[in-house]
Amino acid sequence: MANMQAWKTSFKVFLASDRTRNKCLVGLKELYLTPFTQRAAYSCTRALFYPRDKSDDRSSSSKFRKTFVPKQHKYAANRDDNPKSAKTQRGKVSSELQKLRFEDFSESETGRVLRHIQKESEPTEGTQLEIVFGVAPCLLALTQNRRKPSRLFVKNGEGPKREVILRLCQEAVRRGVQIQRVSKQTLDKMCGGKVHQGLCLQASPLGFITEERPMTSHDVNNHRALWLVLDGVQDPMNLGAILRSAYFLGVDRIASSIHNSCPLTPTVSKASAGVMEVMEVFGYSNLKDMIKVKAEEGWQVVGTVGLEQCSPESAVVPCSDFKMSRPTLLLMGGEGYGLSPELHQMCDVLLTIPPRRNLHPGVESLNVSVATGMLI
Repeated sequence: MANMQAWKTSFKVFLASDRTRNKCLVGLKELYLTPFTQRAAYSCTRALFYPRDKSDDRSSSSKFRKTFVPKQHKYAANRDDNPKSAKTQRGKVSSELQKLRFEDFSESETGRVLRHIQKESEPTEGTQLEIVFGVAPCLLALTQNRRKPSRLFVKNGEGPKREVILRLCQEAVRRGVQIQRVSKQTLDKMCGGKVHQGLCLQASPLGFITEERPMTSHDVNNHRALWLVLDGVQDPMNLGAILRSAYFLGVDRIASSIHNSCPLTPTVSKASAGVMEVMEVFGYSNLKDMIKVKAEEGWQVVGTVGLEQCSPESAVVPCSDFKMSRPTLLLMGGEGYGLSPELHQMCDVLLTIPPRRNLHPGVESLNVSVATGMLI
């Protein structure tokens, strides 16, 4: 009997100690795990909206040092999908803050900036703005004084470590242009996903020069003047590459048809490495009239044709055999059909670039920007 009574007493003590142990574990879990995850989530969102409080940092850091967190809960505070919601030491966290994510913040920032840009880009009293992107286009757009800059957008993290970024920001400050730091996501949306190199500039657009200007004494005495005439070039990347080559190789003027041609867009400026910001492009509603006037002044009109357009009836000269002896208009046709028939008939000479091999059908011609650079 004595042994049975001792056994029952021991069993009751065991049950009591087991219940106490379970309560302690639950209490520890509520005391340590829940406040840690929720306080970290609260501190994460609090940093976005309120200034830093050093006293809070000291108290929170000391509490974190004393807190033991099991391995399975180590990164729970850093996940944005934690569904738990409870009280913190500073009160309840609102549902809006609990749902807030850093990605959501960047998206809202992007939307806010883009809406502001769209509003400013709407035509008001004949003024319209566009987004120039890329280091060289933005720098030259600021320094050449052909545009009216409104705002410079710089990617977060870009700074004095890149000398060109520092110089560009200095130019913006000197000209009273507002500088705003934004995320890469915002810049991507501003320029339609094109390569912006961490910079975008909101500024007035550039267009064709449509008013004819009197020729200077240098132009009159320049017997080797070369004007490049573009008839229906529609690809902005081609147009930008043509501008870059023409500027580098010394073309005196670039003329383009206004209709059925690519306008001077920020994409053209980027493809030209900023040359569009420096070199004026003249636009003509009727290239035929301009060519006729220059021909009457003694200019030579030189057209270009591809290999597939050569025929026994037309006198086509390989470009390597041509010698420029007087002021010349070099006519380049568009990507699809080349020179229009009416301009083709006005040419004094037709040039072609002969291939160095037998060509497969369908690839008998060069890209118009490459051909233009070779002919210049």
